[in-house]
Amino acid sequence: MTRTASHDTAGKEARVRRLRAARTQDSEAKTARALDVVRDLLASGQRVTCARVAREASVSTWFVYNQPQVRDAVQAAMHEQREHGRRTTAAPGPGQVTPAGLHTELALAREEIKDLKRERDRLRERVRLSLGAELDDVGRRQLVERIRQLEQQNTELRHELSEARDRLTDSERRLQEAEDDLTAARASLRRAMRAVPSK
Repeated sequence: MTRTASHDTAGKEARVRRLRAARTQDSEAKTARALDVVRDLLASGQRVTCARVAREASVSTWFVYNQPQVRDAVQAAMHEQREHGRRTTAAPGPGQVTPAGLHTELALAREEIKDLKRERDRLRERVRLSLGAELDDVGRRQLVERIRQLEQQNTELRHELSEARDRLTDSERRLQEAEDDLTAARASLRRAMRAVPSK
């Protein structure tokens, strides 16, 4: 009887060790993906945010904020972009802008706004579910720090949402201008064709 109980205990401990090892491996893979995304965003001059890194690395925003290595890398990249600006690729010239390209930009901006709204809603729900439990388990100092982190997340999400809306407005304006130019060009072409004498 004692031997069986000992065997069961050893088997349970082995399963726990395997689960912990798998969790550690998964966390390391997520960390590596997130750090790669931070480096790629910096190299391409795109804006670095916690939400964007989470989305492009296929991890949760919670992971980005609570994995110290990733959080520090994101904060360092954001600080670098604030201090030194972002390297951006040259904007396309008027001849390169097409209605189809602007439609694509518009769709991407709208999708980014949807993603940001979904992330905001997820954070609100997570706060609603977890804050009550945390009140029982954490001291005042920890609670204040947690609230500060949540406020920072909220501020960053609001900023990203505002930027995405600005990009959406700009894309809509450029699309309208391109369509107006196209209409004017067609009208001009028709007038030119009518002016050509028929033989």
